[in-house]
Amino acid sequence: MPCTTSANGGWLRSDLRFAPADRSGLAAPAVARFLLQRVALGALVIVFASALTFFFVNLAPGGPASIMRFDVSPEQREALIRLMGLDRPVPQRYIEWLAGALHGDLGTSLLTNEPVTGRIADRLPNTLTLAGSALLISIVLGIPIGVVQAVRRGKPIDHLLSLVSAIGLSVPVFWLGIVLILVFAVSLHVLPSAGVTSVSSDTFGDRLAHLVLPAIALATTILPTVARFTRSSMIEVLHEDYVRTATSKGLRPRTVMMRHALRNALIPVVSAIGALVPRLIGGTVVTEAVFGWPGMGRLALEAAQGRDYPLVTGLTVVVAAIAVVATLLVDLAYTRIDPRLRLA
Repeated sequence: MPCTTSANGGWLRSDLRFAPADRSGLAAPAVARFLLQRVALGALVIVFASALTFFFVNLAPGGPASIMRFDVSPEQREALIRLMGLDRPVPQRYIEWLAGALHGDLGTSLLTNEPVTGRIADRLPNTLTLAGSALLISIVLGIPIGVVQAVRRGKPIDHLLSLVSAIGLSVPVFWLGIVLILVFAVSLHVLPSAGVTSVSSDTFGDRLAHLVLPAIALATTILPTVARFTRSSMIEVLHEDYVRTATSKGLRPRTVMMRHALRNALIPVVSAIGALVPRLIGGTVVTEAVFGWPGMGRLALEAAQGRDYPLVTGLTVVVAAIAVVATLLVDLAYTRIDPRLRLA
């Protein structure tokens, strides 16, 4: 199985290999078979993640009844535990939960007595909007920055952008978020500091203004990695024979760069972006807390603090599903970048 090294030192595995070019492109049965395998593997990943989370949360010291803010008698506490179903064995509770999850029922929140599915559905659009915006910023800025660094390798601009990328990787999101709030919201008064909308306004422009600062802060979690990975991939591609051949034929530098170099360099970059999606979703926890963004990140904090294991497990399943879908989209993106790629 071919592997490539990511910009942050990790390994990214690819299930794709080059095949001799033919006009027919990818065979539909091969694509369908590959996607079915991916979906089945993704389902196993989701089940494993949910089981691991469910058991660890339930085995942790304390529980929902232990954080009650009022005094109760031992009899009342035992009655509450039975009411919540916490007196049954953990494996039995997980099997019951999994059976309900297969029908779209992720259980009931132990703290609010509301359906977990409904609570997540209320917050999911906000988190996807934030993460999607941050991902877009990272792609739109990270890929051009990496290309410039590769073309100007060893020049002052390359060293400067490498320094900025290193700083971006080392700066904590919560610190950057606070700085952005102090500068643009408190000092300059040009952007709002928290929330999704203003109390007196709910227009598209108002929502966009509230999105700018948290999206920028969240984008810094993966933008430097995208830029560094693009730089490494472009440097490797620029030394390939087909690029030299295209240049020797007298093609314009822009044509050589866009049609021959960048298109092939994007293949491992797309793989890297797909692998960075879970990190991006994880970064929403801190970002949403700093900017008061009502998404799944803040909901996860509330669930963890309250030891609300059905909600924690439900959030884990949703995040795992997002990662699985992102992986499938990355695999499909390969065929758009270069139709000669054949599924192995």
